[in-house]
Amino acid sequence: MYLVHSMSTFSLFLKKILLIFLFLFNNFLIANKIESISVQDAGFSKERLNKIDETFIKAIQNKEIPGAVIAISRYGKIVYKRALGMQDPQKQIPMTEDSIFRIYSMTKPIISTAAMILNEDGLIYLQENISKYLPEFDNMTVSTAYIDKKGQKQERVVKAKNKIKIHNLLKHTSGLTYGTFGDSFAKRRIKSSKISKLNLQDITLEKYVKEIAKFPLAYHPNTVWEYGRSIEVLGRVIEIASSKTLDTFLKERIFNPLKMKDTAFYVDESKWHRIAEPFKEKQPQLINIRNKPNFLTGGHGLVSTIDDYMKFCMMFLKKGNVNNNSILSRKTIEYMTSNHLGNNINRETSLYLPGPGYGFGLGFAVRESNGLSSWPGSKGEYFWAGYAGTYFWIDPKEELIVISMTQSVTNRMKFRLLLRNLVYQAIIN
Repeated sequence: MYLVHSMSTFSLFLKKILLIFLFLFNNFLIANKIESISVQDAGFSKERLNKIDETFIKAIQNKEIPGAVIAISRYGKIVYKRALGMQDPQKQIPMTEDSIFRIYSMTKPIISTAAMILNEDGLIYLQENISKYLPEFDNMTVSTAYIDKKGQKQERVVKAKNKIKIHNLLKHTSGLTYGTFGDSFAKRRIKSSKISKLNLQDITLEKYVKEIAKFPLAYHPNTVWEYGRSIEVLGRVIEIASSKTLDTFLKERIFNPLKMKDTAFYVDESKWHRIAEPFKEKQPQLINIRNKPNFLTGGHGLVSTIDDYMKFCMMFLKKGNVNNNSILSRKTIEYMTSNHLGNNINRETSLYLPGPGYGFGLGFAVRESNGLSSWPGSKGEYFWAGYAGTYFWIDPKEELIVISMTQSVTNRMKFRLLLRNLVYQAIIN
């Protein structure tokens, strides 16, 4: 009789524990899920939003892209989220809302955020010379060109007029180059070197940055906006200033607080079935993300999902505070999303990727006026994109966030512009 009573009491105890667990787990899910809003309450036309589905489904049927995940939020709530087409066209695996993408240069705003966290912590400040953390950058040279007596263009390597500062890394005015865009003696040096052909297993971030420091800069620091390896170098500054590896710092200070559970420098084997892949034909080979890399590249190394990146963007729209976690202060967010390119910075070139009407902040292109640009938007809106087809923008005036993820290098520009037009034409209030 005593045994039966004890068993009954134990069963009731287990049931109570289970109920408590389910209650807490349910609250956890609710707390970490961005709420939805109706199309009408968000000020959109349902019929006009349907044009997004129609356009992208047609593109998938025409094999312009394998598939896509698109999410739109307004007033801090999700109004539209779709998974279309194929996650893996070779294996005929359908796209899902939790498909994992190589986000390439959409890594850069995350690394810039990490640097500004250290800035708020008082561990770095933007006017510091990077040689304080990386002595190999103390005496940099610049590759310049001149015309010789025979009328031939020749290279002359000169001493850099300015030191590279942390601020220069954040706003891409360090003089560091990828070598991919345009042609110059500095870019040819990079293109023909082993450093441009390395994969993520060939070298560590520490060694990579030391190698980069051996090359002449493409421009004198703080004179020209040049898309290059600035954020890779910034990643190494973060490691030294924080005394932590870049992946650890990101996880502790950004990913864990924002519940970005699928964002990392590689995909764990248990999640390989969720990796989005491009068409194999007529597409450049993308980075291998199935094993932890030796090279933690802040320029292009992260993977993410639409939900994870939405949480990151939402943190910016909400001025740094999400789920009672203050990632950055309101003033730091405002500072980062302001234009940092003054009249002393040359951006009147065909290689100025933000485009007409845009300046550049600390990790983003920042819109300076409602006009000038060939695509719609609002003054104060900011954006960036990834090599393999990912794209986002945040429009504070409209309280709007739009993110699209696909894995298509060749058609990425077309669908960025299309999506811009399709989203803004659907806003009616």
